[in-house]
Amino acid sequence: MINAKLLQMVVNASNDGIVVAEREGREKPLIYVNPAFERLTGYTLDEILYQDCRFLQAGDRDQPALIAIRDALDSGGACREILRNYRKDGTPFWNELSLSTVYNEVDKQTYFVGVQKDVTTQVKAQQRVAQLEAQLAELKSEIATLKATSGFNKL
Repeated sequence: MINAKLLQMVVNASNDGIVVAEREGREKPLIYVNPAFERLTGYTLDEILYQDCRFLQAGDRDQPALIAIRDALDSGGACREILRNYRKDGTPFWNELSLSTVYNEVDKQTYFVGVQKDVTTQVKAQQRVAQLEAQLAELKSEIATLKATSGFNKL
């Protein structure tokens, strides 16, 4: 069995942000964040202790991923979603959140654990690829139109 000190060292060594929130109550308050979360977001545990994670979305609360996250929170399930969050200084970043429910020894839902990874570089690369593919499709369409109207195909 792993001891508490070793477990704390492992969580603190993680490169991904780890948060623990209470299951009870409407707000699901945070009771722990690891140092990687603090580095990722710019917030310290003292600043966010007993708040819910909504502060990370600022006013950006209409994201489709938030529906799946709320459903997982309400049902006690798990999910993995990518959503836009905001650092303490207001800069946006794309966050891959893996959310899991923790059960106690009598199988009662007690906590949520969220593992957060900054995937901004990957999301921006995917967006750029999609943009380039759309531009390529547009150019192909223009070339086909030019060929058809100029008689170029007849040569």
